[in-house]
Amino acid sequence: MHATSRALRHLLVILALSLGGCAELGTLGNRDNAPAATDAEQWFKNGEFDRAGQAFMDIADGEREYRDHYRLRAAEAFREEGNLNAVAWALEGIKARRLPEGEQPRLDLLEAELALSKKDAQRATTLLALDESKLPRPLRVRALELRARAQVLAGDAFASARTRVALNPALQGKDRERNENQIIDTLAQLDAQTLKQQGASLLPGDALRPYIDYALRRSGQALPQMLAQPGLPVGTQGGANALNGEGYRAARAVALLLPLDGQLKAVAQAVRDGVFAAYFSDTHMPRPQLRVYDAGNSAADAVSAYQRAVADGADRVIGPLRRDAVSAVFAQSPLPAPVLALNLPERGEAPPPGSAAFGLNPDTEGAQAAQHMLDRGITHAAIVAADSDWAERAAAAFRAQFEAGRGSVIGESRLKAGELNFSTSIKNALAALPAQGAATATPNSSTGDDAAGANNSGVFISMTPQQARLFVPQLKLAGYANLPVFATSHLFGGLINPGMDRDLDGVEFCDAPWLFDAVVGLPRHGDIANSLESARGAGARLFAMGMDAYALVAYIDWMSQHHDAYLPGATGQLSSDDSGRIQRLLTWARFTDGVAAPATGSLQIGNPTP
Repeated sequence: MHATSRALRHLLVILALSLGGCAELGTLGNRDNAPAATDAEQWFKNGEFDRAGQAFMDIADGEREYRDHYRLRAAEAFREEGNLNAVAWALEGIKARRLPEGEQPRLDLLEAELALSKKDAQRATTLLALDESKLPRPLRVRALELRARAQVLAGDAFASARTRVALNPALQGKDRERNENQIIDTLAQLDAQTLKQQGASLLPGDALRPYIDYALRRSGQALPQMLAQPGLPVGTQGGANALNGEGYRAARAVALLLPLDGQLKAVAQAVRDGVFAAYFSDTHMPRPQLRVYDAGNSAADAVSAYQRAVADGADRVIGPLRRDAVSAVFAQSPLPAPVLALNLPERGEAPPPGSAAFGLNPDTEGAQAAQHMLDRGITHAAIVAADSDWAERAAAAFRAQFEAGRGSVIGESRLKAGELNFSTSIKNALAALPAQGAATATPNSSTGDDAAGANNSGVFISMTPQQARLFVPQLKLAGYANLPVFATSHLFGGLINPGMDRDLDGVEFCDAPWLFDAVVGLPRHGDIANSLESARGAGARLFAMGMDAYALVAYIDWMSQHHDAYLPGATGQLSSDDSGRIQRLLTWARFTDGVAAPATGSLQIGNPTP
């Protein structure tokens, strides 16, 4: 069996069933009701493709007027069997002009597949110059898949990825997953610079952009983000009962899909407690029904939980939490109940229409840190990050955003787990900047660009609280006491601990505003943390995410159509972008005397309630 044909058969197995009926693709009417033809079609439907193909060939040998039709059906059966040699045999002598108009594209597709098996990209491309919008759905799917393969063979990986993105909405389940993986693998054939250039040329919301970003992250790079700047709180035009007015759409039954056991149990518990805290604080009456479903610890478990929830009457779903589970649920599109996923999908794909993806992503923090530093006039930055996946993602997002804003990364280093002496990392990251912050030119400044200096330089860090408490004092001892330091939320443990955090004085970091009671109208963080352990420490961000998830459910439809609208959330100002992702505009905090508090001029998030 030819490998390519075998993979195609798995990808488009639904096509075989559609072709079996033939009514959609063009038949000979009553002629196909003859006993021999009826038997052959039944064998095709039953998956006995070789038997069906031989039967169609036998019928063709006894026919004259309809010989080409039955040989075409034989070729289609042999193709499903994966026997391309038999396909070529069946197609011998067929004349397109002798076929009904509706069958001619089917002949072109089979011949294109044969051309691809012979590595003849030019002939395949010519045969695939079809207007797929006029084809029945099964043929349209096949035409797009074959065209993507032809484009790769012709050396145009970007065009192939674009074609597969167009194909993706027509697929479900494993077929869609395989197609998405193929998009990533195809883009991976391009070098990082080409991917960045192509990504920069895309319009906001282009469905190909997340896949380019995913492919870049394989090499530790990223695309700059379109940072949200929403301007209008939801519910502001509804009069005295604003939250029941503009943008608010009540749910009847909300399902919460979370793992009840396993490695993510503690994470899920904090999110669940946040959802219920928001639920019991909800003043809209009647409140929707809220049920928790065990999403298990696999993608298949999450899909089963979603299906149970829908069967039980859920009209909105929050979750699942795992990235692979999010991808698996999204792949069931169209979804009978819209989903607010609690993470980004595994391969970066866009949510189905009506659904959205919401997560606490380090990429967002890295990009916003870069923009914050640029807004402060800092044009040279050193990057020091932990040697972990989340820190790498934050660092890659920072670099992409900073360089897109014409900033220059002067050095970069990583801190290994368990490492205590960071002098080498500091030296490597800051070699281009003289100690003591002297604004003198560096030896490598002959390019004409301004040299790095204390007046326009800073350090971006993404690391744990334990690492930061060691790193910042060592940075100062190395002669960079006056160099501003900016960080992701990871360096803040979520607890007030002046004794341990005094060494972090002056460091600014972005974080969820609820931790600092910077959101008007929400219950105070300290009051809830005193009652619920899941709202304390690092879990407080997950608790805040749960509160926001419940609040977002009623506004997803509105926000997806009004990208300038935002919900004042516990994790930030929440808005929806063109790709169906919930964006968070974070607040900035600074350590003073070992205590983190909102920085001067930091975002104070209001409440739309009059």
